[in-house]
Amino acid sequence: MTLDLAPDLAAPAPTRELSALGLRESATFDRATIHDIQRAAATGIYDIRGWGAKRSLPHFDDLLFLGASMSRYPLEGYREKCGTDVVLGTRHAQNPIHLDIPVTIAGMSFGALSANAKEALGRGASAMGTSTTTGDGGMTPEERGQSSKLVYQYLPSRYGMNPDDLRKADAIEVVLGQGAKPGGGGMLLGQKITERVAGMRTLPVGIDQRSASRHPDWTGPDDLTIKIAELREITDWRVPIYVKIGASRPYYDTALAVKAGADVVVVDGMQGGTAATQQVFIEHVGIPTLAAIGPAVAALQELGVHRTGVQLIVSGGIRTGADVAKALALGADAVAIGTAALIALGDNDPRYADEYAKLGSAAGFYDDFQDGRDPAGISTQDPELSSRLDPVAAGRRLANYLSVLTLEAQTIARACGKSHVRNLEPEDLVALTVESAAMAGVPLAGTSWVPGRS
Repeated sequence: MTLDLAPDLAAPAPTRELSALGLRESATFDRATIHDIQRAAATGIYDIRGWGAKRSLPHFDDLLFLGASMSRYPLEGYREKCGTDVVLGTRHAQNPIHLDIPVTIAGMSFGALSANAKEALGRGASAMGTSTTTGDGGMTPEERGQSSKLVYQYLPSRYGMNPDDLRKADAIEVVLGQGAKPGGGGMLLGQKITERVAGMRTLPVGIDQRSASRHPDWTGPDDLTIKIAELREITDWRVPIYVKIGASRPYYDTALAVKAGADVVVVDGMQGGTAATQQVFIEHVGIPTLAAIGPAVAALQELGVHRTGVQLIVSGGIRTGADVAKALALGADAVAIGTAALIALGDNDPRYADEYAKLGSAAGFYDDFQDGRDPAGISTQDPELSSRLDPVAAGRRLANYLSVLTLEAQTIARACGKSHVRNLEPEDLVALTVESAAMAGVPLAGTSWVPGRS
């Protein structure tokens, strides 16, 4: 377990006065790095945790919108409509998914999350007319029963894979990678493998589960084409087929996914969360979400399917309506949220401060999702802990949060003169740093310069 607290919380009060003594912390060997070295030396094992990357990375905060003034005409918020609906899966599926808002719930498994948490996600998403996603380990009655639109994830592990459940889904997401660990497999430690979880995954109770890092029945994009065709046959071509990639080489991966027959491509940046993986993966593998959108959009544009045939969902660190609007402006059709949705349910809630302290953490810093001791009852299979989460109340909180994201995105779109959030475009954005300008492909604020372009 890593205690990853801010310096003022992690260290005794006297250390706040060290600078007054002329002592200087190393930028290379700061206290968190020293702690990690000491932990590794003491245990001889690498660190596993949940959450996502904690290092500072270029992100949506480095972009700003150019609201309308003289050269653009804004919309009146109380009198002129601004649409938020999106349709996913228009390329091949007989029944594309129609969402009321461009924000979906990312895949998070039963096993990683409690049954109450999965039910709450379904309730909150359904209340706002959007979809949720199963995650590894199969479909639960709680989630299917409360989700008006449910995406079924098809992962390398095949845990919980059931053709009958595939037919019950509103879409199928073939997972090739995850933003927090592209190239790595899933992980569920033994303390979370209860009888129910083990039964769904055909595993022994209490034994660590480590999923494969690649699908066992294909070795390349040609095989993926065959697999997508099989999934279409199983579902009678009714539902959309998504392909999810962890952001590393998004241009080539997006192009190959489209050529393999995907209706929707999901690009997950390295700010995306996970229930459990090696910390070295979380912090050092993959590329930022901001850097992944442009290459994915470029691939779709070159194939002639951007916004006309194949939809793009972006995930990884989406927190606010501004993030949603910026992702859409850069070319996404929708976004997916995971960590933010769990926070909305009650993850890291200050009311459990004393219990987080007993676990060596604090509210706002808790990331040991792998341990199954979550006081909020979300990332646990402990019956006593999971019973703390009221799925009805938690679902209502999630719906409130999704509503705020949507209203914020609409507010920004209206300010830019757009009658629909999908009409936001790169021309509406500028960047605050050279790095974000180059990654997003928009000018540095106050200039017409896009780094890397003539």
